[in-house]
Amino acid sequence: MKLLSVNLGRPEAVPYTEQPDGVTGIDKRPADGPVRVAAPGPDGASGLAGDAVCETRHHGGDDQAVYAMAREDLDAWERTLGRPLTNGMFGENLTTEGIDVSGALIGEHWAVGPEVVLEVTSGRIPCRTFQGHLGEKGWVKRFTERGAPGAYFRVVRPGEIRAGDAVRIVHRPDHEVTVALQFRAVTTERALLPRLLAASGALHPEALAKARTYVEKYGTGQTV
Repeated sequence: MKLLSVNLGRPEAVPYTEQPDGVTGIDKRPADGPVRVAAPGPDGASGLAGDAVCETRHHGGDDQAVYAMAREDLDAWERTLGRPLTNGMFGENLTTEGIDVSGALIGEHWAVGPEVVLEVTSGRIPCRTFQGHLGEKGWVKRFTERGAPGAYFRVVRPGEIRAGDAVRIVHRPDHEVTVALQFRAVTTERALLPRLLAASGALHPEALAKARTYVEKYGTGQTV
């Protein structure tokens, strides 16, 4: 299990972003050397030095400091779309090899290289900017239906990472809430929301709030 690339984006003016200033950093490219990773703060943007996150209302901050996507998932989309997808094309900071990123548990800890430790918080919710960047009709719906969103992380221990670094899972929590399950619960299968509470200590605050609201309204066993 390793990093194939560490990807950074620069602000770019585009016609399709939801960001009020009309710029986005979604088009990320592999960095040539080491990249510093640290918690950006609750009102910050990216956890990677030199990486732009322009839409900070819904992206970035401590609970979405780093975004990872499996190369295997990019390869699957290549076959579906019939076009090449370079590392970073989905706006991911880390393109991995040999890891089921969407199968990671919420609260799972990854040691990346000799210094950095990351904690899984949630899956990535697709947006209009993502669809515009890919230029694929109905992309938000198609991405959501596949249910392999990649994972966001918070930074537990800062440091430097680079392409080729090994990735080790150093902690797995005692529950069964995967990124894929969390993603389905907050998008297409709301009846799964009560199950997210098992991961409440590590779950992204927005997903946790949705789960608690659902339980308050419907209880833990009712489906709608």
